[in-house]
Amino acid sequence: MTIDRAVMMFAGFMVLASLALGLYVSPWWYLLTAFVGVNLIQASVTGFCPAAMVFRAIGVRSGAAFE
Repeated sequence: MTIDRAVMMFAGFMVLASLALGLYVSPWWYLLTAFVGVNLIQASVTGFCPAAMVFRAIGVRSGAAFE
């Protein structure tokens, strides 16, 4: 697995988890969904992604997007 795929999988998991938490626990969890969306847009524009840095630090190999 590359960093690119790991970041996409993590973002998808966070969106689905925050939607479930917003539905079953509290609507305030939808703010996490918004944060993930904003972070994805920011990472696509700037190339800076904190999740990619964490995955790189734990040894996931580089992909094409986050080198």
